Amino acid sequence: MLKELKNKVLSGVEISREDALKVAQWPDVDELCDAAGEICRAFCGNKVDTCSIINARSGRCGEDCKWCAQSAHFKTGVNEYETASMDDVLALANYNDSRGIRRFSLVTSGRKVGRRDMEHFCDIYRQLRKQTGLHLCASMGLLGKDELQMLRDAGVERYHCNLETAPSYFGSLCTTHTTADKIETLRLAKSVGMTVCSGGIIGMGETMEQRVELAATLRSIGVDSVPINILIPIHGTPLQDMQPIGEDEIVRSVAMFRFMLPDKFLRFAGGRARLSKEAERRILTGGMNGVLMGDMLTTVGNRIDEDRELFDSLGLEPV
Repeated sequence: MLKELKNKVLSGVEISREDALKVAQWPDVDELCDAAGEICRAFCGNKVDTCSIINARSGRCGEDCKWCAQSAHFKTGVNEYETASMDDVLALANYNDSRGIRRFSLVTSGRKVGRRDMEHFCDIYRQLRKQTGLHLCASMGLLGKDELQMLRDAGVERYHCNLETAPSYFGSLCTTHTTADKIETLRLAKSVGMTVCSGGIIGMGETMEQRVELAATLRSIGVDSVPINILIPIHGTPLQDMQPIGEDEIVRSVAMFRFMLPDKFLRFAGGRARLSKEAERRILTGGMNGVLMGDMLTTVGNRIDEDRELFDSLGLEPV
């Protein structure tokens, strides 16, 4: 059956949610990863897309997302500041550019960025466009069309807004906004000419069926890039005692996403630092073809040199 589903995907036919769940539950994980890797290479080659982020506004967020260190509803001890300076952003961006990282994004806490701060960030983006060769992205909450147009005019090519989890599960993790709010933001970003990046976090208590639901929702939206984060339980949040999911389950989840989203960049994001090297290698040859490099928003990521060595050892070539 796995071979039949793989060939179906390779022929350009979408598989159903029911078949995607069968894929994720396939008994031989190596056979599953080999099939997902074949799909990835057929649609995307042996390329890996690299990106990096800067926490451009930290903490004091009024949203109540149960996984997040930056929510003002929880006491996590996260560093708080209003906006990153032009000099700090340019310094990190130029460093990333010099190391061959392809994409760079400013990421802000809060429901959305207000007009005054948006003008500041747009000034930064205009300088980034002048000073670097980076492809520019933004992640600034539930913006309206006018703010998204400002970002597009300043040089931002891609907008990021994670759905985080399945629509059927999201309400149990956050009550201050909805999946529909996020989808509308992504729709507006596409309407002003941006590509869109949206994924989620696995390991927040959701079932595999709900991960399939998330993948199907992302497919229906037509996203271009899918960050896959692994929950790092953060002290002070309601999920601080969540039991980490095993590596086998993570590997299977990534393979399932590849079957559901065969031609997209699936992007290794937060949480991968806790994985064994063997699991990282299996994931990068079993469906994953994008990596968020350097440090994350509130947790430490992998070092750039280590990632470069890993890519070389697997025959992966940065875009």
